[in-house]
Amino acid sequence: MSPIAAQRLRTRWLAVIALAAAQVMIVLDQNIVSIALPAIREDLAFSQANLVWTVNAYVIPFGGLLLLAGRLGDLVSRKQVFLAGLALFTLASVAAALADSQGFLLAARFVQGIGGAITAAGLLGMIVTIFPEPQHQVKAIGLYGFASAGGGAAGSVVGGVLTETLGWESVFYVNLPLGLIVAAMAWKLLPADRGIGLKAGADVIGAALVTSGLMLAVYTLIETERYGLTSARTLGMGALAIALLAGFFIRQAKAAAPLIPLRILFSRNVAGANLSQSLMVGAAFGFMFFTVLYLQQVLEFAPLAAGLAFLPAPIVIAVVSMALAPRLLTRFGARPMVLAGLSLMVVGFVLFAQMRADGNYLADVLPGMITAPLGFGLAMPALMTLGMADSRPEDAGVTSGLFNTAQQVGGAVGLAVISTAVSARTGTLLEGGAAQAEALTGGFRLGYGIAAGLAAAALVIAVAVIKTRKAADAVEPVPVAVG
Repeated sequence: MSPIAAQRLRTRWLAVIALAAAQVMIVLDQNIVSIALPAIREDLAFSQANLVWTVNAYVIPFGGLLLLAGRLGDLVSRKQVFLAGLALFTLASVAAALADSQGFLLAARFVQGIGGAITAAGLLGMIVTIFPEPQHQVKAIGLYGFASAGGGAAGSVVGGVLTETLGWESVFYVNLPLGLIVAAMAWKLLPADRGIGLKAGADVIGAALVTSGLMLAVYTLIETERYGLTSARTLGMGALAIALLAGFFIRQAKAAAPLIPLRILFSRNVAGANLSQSLMVGAAFGFMFFTVLYLQQVLEFAPLAAGLAFLPAPIVIAVVSMALAPRLLTRFGARPMVLAGLSLMVVGFVLFAQMRADGNYLADVLPGMITAPLGFGLAMPALMTLGMADSRPEDAGVTSGLFNTAQQVGGAVGLAVISTAVSARTGTLLEGGAAQAEALTGGFRLGYGIAAGLAAAALVIAVAVIKTRKAADAVEPVPVAVG
């Protein structure tokens, strides 16, 4: 390789590292705040019922705007949209840190969710465009996969350290130096690009339908813990969200310039990858949430100790997704990787479902803490490859946004279903006279059983829908200039 070619390759890798760092920021923020919630409640006098909106105010715009933000990058400029989103996210983070009232904090979190969606929507699309060559692309996707999964797993650790040492404001302030560094790298390293123009997909009606439908769907799902999955309120709002989304798809079939070309949705690999990862992420959200509760409420770990107990997960995901998965993807293709990864996740959740009220970390947590992330680290890069398989250069942003949207909605659905079942089982055991630790553990065991079922359903969909395909054939190479 000539010195000029080697320099260009290094520049492209630095650009991907900048995008992966942005993904770490976004994913980290979704988890890091949870650890700080007790301190926020005490300082700003939140009620327990209102405290949850510190999370929800971020999740609703984030989940609702991913698809639209991804398409906006295709139409205008992925680089410009990404930088604008990153600036908004960083400024809103500072505003959240400065909040001295509940309303101010919730407003800042809402804006932060908008900025997060704009930042994250097109990341995967930019990565596969920067690296169209299969041998580099699988490694770049592995790095992005680690940023997504490892960032989430590390959130509990970082949140515990920052909250206990510097206060809850620090979980928001940390985004300022990170945002400035990522913005500087992205400004210099990301390729300059021009979108295909607003006229090529300026479907205002479609945008309104999909954004309102997704935001209503996310809102309905996160409120199921309060109102129940089968309440009239949940069913009514869920039906309205479905109607809005159905209207969007009908609109896309008729619009002269659709927001999402329907050929993307009709691709077997894209559809199979999105459905499988929705179920997989739903199971993983349950794993993240209830393992923390088991560690703190049953094994009586302090918040920082509970966070540190999660360290095996990001370590395993890092090793697998960045070192092992790219080689296996190149050699065997994406489909076998998905099947192997999902099978390991089922095993990991079954191991968790054996936990005991008088258990310990080494016997009841660590085996599943290694096995489930091992499966996730294998499956996620392969699903990302398949999720972008049939995208064209002009559609990479919206295809990336679709993948991220399926991930967020899948996580919300999975957590809502598992939380409802866990709460009901725990309540039944308490009413039957079980001790607190026994009742909680019984609920968690059921939750992990459901998580194993979700991962198994993802495996069935992958077997039935995803076609055998080598990683080298996943994305048609597109020449890109970077500098």
